[in-house]
Formats: sequence, structure tokens, C-alpha cells
Amino acid sequence: MTPEARKQQRLQRRKQRQARRKKRLLIAGTVAVAALVILLIILLSGGSKQSSPPATSVPVGTSPDGTSLSASAEEVTQPTVIHFVATGDLNVTDRLMQSNLTTEDFSTVIMDVAHLLADADLTTVNLEGNLCGVPYGASASAPQHLVQALDKAGVDMIQLSNSYAIHRGISGLMSTIDGVQQAGMEPIGVFRDSAEYARKNGFTLFEIQGVRVAVVGFTKGMDGTTLPPGNEQCVNILYSDYDSVYQKVNTDKITSVLRAAEAAQPDITIALLHWGSEFNDSISSSQKRIIDLMRQNGVDAIIGTHPHYVQQITFDRENGFLVAYSLGDFISDAARAGSEYSILLDLEITKDHANGTTSITGYDYTPLFSVVEEGKPTRIVRIQEALSAYTAGHTGAVLKETYDDMLYALTRIEARVNGEG
Repeated sequence: MTPEARKQQRLQRRKQRQARRKKRLLIAGTVAVAALVILLIILLSGGSKQSSPPATSVPVGTSPDGTSLSASAEEVTQPTVIHFVATGDLNVTDRLMQSNLTTEDFSTVIMDVAHLLADADLTTVNLEGNLCGVPYGASASAPQHLVQALDKAGVDMIQLSNSYAIHRGISGLMSTIDGVQQAGMEPIGVFRDSAEYARKNGFTLFEIQGVRVAVVGFTKGMDGTTLPPGNEQCVNILYSDYDSVYQKVNTDKITSVLRAAEAAQPDITIALLHWGSEFNDSISSSQKRIIDLMRQNGVDAIIGTHPHYVQQITFDRENGFLVAYSLGDFISDAARAGSEYSILLDLEITKDHANGTTSITGYDYTPLFSVVEEGKPTRIVRIQEALSAYTAGHTGAVLKETYDDMLYALTRIEARVNGEG
């Protein structure tokens, strides 16, 4: 698929999303009007018999007192609101591949959350794996139908700047980039070579309903491996000592990418960072330095992955700056306590045409759970809805043990998001 074909595919998908959203708003508006009409009928039928004052006709373009309204007042431009949705790590494992190996089956993994992915204006998933053919699973290689299912569910971009970027070497990176692009999505934070890096300036720019969104992707490292000579620009990396202790923030690299993004004059800039420590709640001093550096260079939101745990979200509402340290594992084997639950983050981005500003005006999140039950395919469910289904005795509801785990997960998610440990 050519870049132009991918662009047209994404545009068509966004039009479909917008049409669905408008349809829902129209239905809601119709219901509200119907309720108002019924209320008026009730009030009029039982109300006072006093005569009403004669109706006054107000011509279009005038106020009730008869004064003219200017054209500019009639054509007040409403703010444009879009939504950016992000998930945590999608881990390619033996369990996932064995339980959902066929082309038809993988979509069932994300069936319960697909509408949340599809209804957003931009959606991203962090893929901890490669697309390098068989064997699938522990090799961290996933079949092509996995990314095809993500594309069908409405995902726009795949973060590949992570621990698995060159797990299968540079050739594996190229194969993964190919697979993501063939599925119709954009790879984030990785490049085929220095020429592609230079052409893209290290970032990706999306335009949604007139809102320009720059997305940059970085990883802290690549599981101890290093980029071969001549391939230094293939992966955006946060640290210059990325193959050892992760202490030397690569200020020049980060600044270079962010300045290039700023030169493209985006309305908003979002950084997808694969950082922090696995199975650890601590925030390092180097992470704090990275936050300061990115904020100084125009980043509006930082969305983190890698620790496998849900971590704190901080939001400076006044200045529209958000940091989500880690979203947890979107799809997990749940082999370690705390990795079985995650959140799907939804950022509200508002472009105010009246004053020419764009900012993050709010966020929401949906608690998710990786359901791993013996003899059943892995599936990701919305915790609140799954709890309700169990209580109502619906067919296909989770087991009692899973229900109890989800109840506990809800309390842990809230505590972690609020920074309470």
C-alpha cells in the first residue's frame, strides 16, 4: 500500500467515525426535543386559562428588541473538539498466539473495546513485538492478521519505538514497519534509514478536522541491544547510554526532533514514551528531566508505556499539560500481579477558533482487564461492564475468580492513577 493510499484509507475511516458521532448526537438531540415537547403538552393541558400575549415575529438577523445583528455575530465559530485515544502495551506471547491464532479469532481479543478505539479521532497502540513470520509467540513475532485486526478496529498508529524495536535485528524492524504500513497504519518513532528519518524529521504529523497533531515516539532502550553502525537514526532513543544504565538523557536528539515538530506548526504535540522501570512504581530523576525538556520544547502530553503497571496521571489544566506515566498492559498474560489491568486513555483536545489557541482540555480513562481463563481465548474487557454482566448472569460472563480480581483491580487503578500507590 502506497503512502497516498494509506492516507486516503485513514481519511475515509475518520469520515466514518465522524458520521457515527454525528448520528449519535442527532439521536440524543431528537430524544431531548421529544421530551421537551411532551413536557410542554403536559404543562399547557393543565396550566392557566389566562390569555397569552400575542406572538412577536423576530426577523432573521435582528435581536428581539429589533436591533440588527452583525454578520460576524450570526456566524460565531464553534470550537473544534477531537479525541486522542491511547492504550498500553500489547504483549506478543505464546499464550496470546495459542489462544487466538487464526485470522478470524484475533478480533475477538479486542471486541469489547473496539468501539472505543474506532470512535476516537486518533488512536495509538504500543506493540511489544515484531512482524517477522513464524514461529509466533515467545519469539515476539506476531502474525500480520494481528495488526490487520487493529486497523479494522480503528487504530491509526502503532508505536514501535520500544524494547522490541530491533529484537529481530534491523531486518526485523524493516519487516515490522512494512507490516504496519501494509495494514494501513503509521509506525511511530522508527524509520527505515537516515533518509526516511530526514524526510520525516523524526516525527509524524496528522491533521484531523483542521487540528494539526504532531506525534513523536521515543524509547529508553531496546532490551540491551544497540543499533548497528549506520542505523543510528532508525529508532528514536531517550538516552545516549541506552545499552547500560539509562542516566544520560539524549538532550540533543530529543530537542532536534521536537524543534522539527514545532517548525511544522502543529496545534498540539503528543509524545509517546517507552520509559521507566518494569514492574516498578518509581519515577526516576531522569524521567523528570525528560518531562521538563519536553515541556520546554512544546510537548503538550506525554503518554508512557513499559512498566507493565498503571501509574500516575498528572494534569496541569490551566496550561493544558498532561503526563500519563504508564497505561499498563493493554493485552497481557497476567502472569504477574498488577499486569492484568490497564487503562485506555482518552484525551480531549479543543481548538478555540475565537482566540486561536489549541489545548488539552480534559481527559478520561476506561479501566480494562486481560481475561485469561483456562480453555478460553484471551480477551480484553471493560471492567465496569464485565462486572455488570456477571452480576446480571449474562451468558459468556467471566468466572467468579475473575470477577473478584476485577473488583480489586478497580480500586488499584484508581489509587495508581491518583498517585496513591
